[in-house]
Amino acid sequence: MKRITLYSTNQCPHCETAKRYLESQKISFRLINVKSPAGQKEFAKTGFRAVPILKVGEDYLNGFSIAKFNKLLRS
Repeated sequence: MKRITLYSTNQCPHCETAKRYLESQKISFRLINVKSPAGQKEFAKTGFRAVPILKVGEDYLNGFSIAKFNKLLRS
């Protein structure tokens, strides 16, 4: 299984949707709050400026789409 990281904030409805989906599918993931100092530092390394961002293995998904996420997970 590929390692999954979700970069999010507490007030982001799309982030919450991604989080709920991962939990409902029993997919383990690491949650990074980009508002925390450590989260800001790690998020800056991705080069993205908005959340949600899902890191699936070594690939990134900007925004959240179930179809696109599942495609990355299977590839």
